[in-house]
Amino acid sequence: MEGIKNYLIDLDGVILRGDTLIPGAAEFIHRLRDQGFPFLIFTNNSQYTPRDLQVRLHHMGLDVPSQAIFTSALATAQFLNTQRPGGSAFAIGESGLTTALHDIGYALTDQEPEYVVLGETTTYSFARITSAIRFIMAGARFIATNPDVMGPGEGGIVPATGAVAALINSVTNVKPYFIGKPNPLMMRMALRTLNAHSEDSAIIGDSMNTDIVAGTESGLKTILVLTGVTTREQAERFPYRPTWILNSIADVVL
Repeated sequence: MEGIKNYLIDLDGVILRGDTLIPGAAEFIHRLRDQGFPFLIFTNNSQYTPRDLQVRLHHMGLDVPSQAIFTSALATAQFLNTQRPGGSAFAIGESGLTTALHDIGYALTDQEPEYVVLGETTTYSFARITSAIRFIMAGARFIATNPDVMGPGEGGIVPATGAVAALINSVTNVKPYFIGKPNPLMMRMALRTLNAHSEDSAIIGDSMNTDIVAGTESGLKTILVLTGVTTREQAERFPYRPTWILNSIADVVL
């Protein structure tokens, strides 16, 4: 793995599983910091602010600065700021999304919003989904933070942003623009945050469908770890291959 100077590291399935750190993850992050490697921990989940995730990781035993955490909510806000600075949006999501939108100067409104922005939440409201549908049919542009259709929840899987986006799409016949992985846009934003280049950067992820394909399309080296959603046998069925397949993040050699 010689020549890699920067790391983008997926959160779920790579650093933690549920509410537990994956063995060796904290030690790897500490090695990155001790040796001065720039890195970002990033996630498609838009629910939480970087500060929220920083506190969550601290309680698990991993200390990282909030500036080292990058979410699809931050990527969505950055995208909107480049497209229509100081705009307005009707947002469905948690504080991770609404804080990111407020921080770029967006007004959150239910009066003729320029955008409908759909993110992750544990309390999807039928009334707000109905409002989103009506705004889109009236001409609002449709943005979604990530395409994941399901995620882990208390007692099993729960529907996620992609599933609710499909519901809205089926009514409006308007497809959302997804910001998060596997959109290479999120990779490029993360690299810009690090002031890094793709040629000497790598992504560590557990999903062939999001992490590895996004890294491949962005020109990064790709490291698939087997502590999440993909087995070695499943990885072999894809038309694209990771640069390396490792048992866990603990096996990454700096």
